Amino acid sequence: QVQLRESGGGLVQLGGSLRLSCAASGSIFRITAMGWYRQAPGKQRELVAVHISGGSPNYADAVKGRFTISRDNAKSTVYLQMNSLKPEDTAVYYCNAASTLGQYWGQGTQVTVSS
Repeated sequence: QVQLRESGGGLVQLGGSLRLSCAASGSIFRITAMGWYRQAPGKQRELVAVHISGGSPNYADAVKGRFTISRDNAKSTVYLQMNSLKPEDTAVYYCNAASTLGQYWGQGTQVTVSS
């Protein structure tokens, strides 16, 4: 089992920045990728960014150049630095871990961008 604990969401103005954190615990040695998804009201959950172990990060087109995913293996933590935020970035952001045991999700953290 893998447990994920997110933090860092909140309310920010157009053009502002936020950093999300997701700390993993449990069977972390089985994790093969960690990433962030988001779900806006009335929409499906979508991939934002993913960091694959031993590989390069991948980003959704909508956030390329604005968001950066990074991973601190010593802390078993993945971060999402979000810059130049737009109202359309408003959503609940979920941390995800893919492991040999299955997929795991955090509880979600709300990000709201006001115009």
